[in-house]
Amino acid sequence: MSEEISTLTEQVPPPVREWPALDLGGTEFDPVLAELMREGPLTRIRLPHGEGWAWLATRYDDVKLITNDPRFSRTEVTRRQVTRLAPNFAPRSGSLAWADQPEHNRLRKPIAGAFTVGAMKRLRPRAQTILDGLVDGVVGDGPPADLVERVLEPFPITVVSEVMGVPVADRERVHAWTRQIISTSGGAEAADRAKKGMYGWITATVRARAGSTDEDVYSLLGAAVGRGEISEEEAVGLAGPLQIGGEAVTHNCGQMLFLMLSHPELKERVKEPHTREETLDELLRFIPHRASVGLARIALEDVELHGHRITAGEPVYVSYLAANRDPEVFPDPDRIDPDRDPNAHLAFGNGPHHCTGAVLARLQTELLVGTLLERLPGLRLAVPADEVVWRRKTMIRGPQTLPVTW
Repeated sequence: MSEEISTLTEQVPPPVREWPALDLGGTEFDPVLAELMREGPLTRIRLPHGEGWAWLATRYDDVKLITNDPRFSRTEVTRRQVTRLAPNFAPRSGSLAWADQPEHNRLRKPIAGAFTVGAMKRLRPRAQTILDGLVDGVVGDGPPADLVERVLEPFPITVVSEVMGVPVADRERVHAWTRQIISTSGGAEAADRAKKGMYGWITATVRARAGSTDEDVYSLLGAAVGRGEISEEEAVGLAGPLQIGGEAVTHNCGQMLFLMLSHPELKERVKEPHTREETLDELLRFIPHRASVGLARIALEDVELHGHRITAGEPVYVSYLAANRDPEVFPDPDRIDPDRDPNAHLAFGNGPHHCTGAVLARLQTELLVGTLLERLPGLRLAVPADEVVWRRKTMIRGPQTLPVTW
């Protein structure tokens, strides 16, 4: 088991493999990652930006171990220029993404109430109303329609903006910033400009809501700053990744709908309320949510795993995509199996850094898929599947357009 410290003679480290930023379309699994998985449970990689190389763990048990083990630090990465996919690297104080325990819990506490199951139950009627309004427009205009433009982009943006407390007048420019931040086109300068714009706006918004008693995220953060629980800088660092979260729902739902409309049997399964949740979970396991890997960790002490010594100070990446295709945990992992049971996928991460907005993302996904299939009978692609245009040069994968008819 990966949890056990290896007693084998230390092995020669695997060769360092170049992992370029492949511009993949469709739901194709990254062929470089597939090859790395075949080479062994631990490999070494070099990504397009940053410095040096990093370990990569791809097995399910190892990914769970590393992401829940205090010997591997996110905070330490902020002091280094590790090899990475993103062209720009400017971690912010307060960001949950870079916090280790117990700081992580301290930072998460002021906003936790906005993302509970109870909060999502209260949000559900309002989210459904927003979605119904968008679908009303699609139905009224008639087929064909681009689901990305008409529904998949505006719905998560609007819902996340309401949860965060973004005024209607500011939503379009906030979305423009988040879209540029997750893009790998435009280089470091474009990403830096977008981050400066968005974080400047967030700073002003948090400052303006000091002492607020409202329950949106910016108000909760402003109030927490006013009480001295977190600093203003920490509040801004907390808010940024949450604001970007709507982009992931857009792209993930785009991929899932593409697969449903390309595979009629999947669409029929999702149309049935009693099999919807299981099928959506299987699609979450299967789709390639992102390009390459996410954020690194640094080993704080020597750790032996599978006969290899990960030395203190060395960076380590995990791949949730690879873990979700581990054949030891998910038999026949490259097949979409709606009846897969159990299906403890890691699409929302693991450990302290499990996605803060996971319950919100699930709510939006369920509403989107269920409403579209119910309101648009006979929903199908309006072009051949191989003519669907996919987003390019972006860290979060998904269709750029999804032309449909019904």
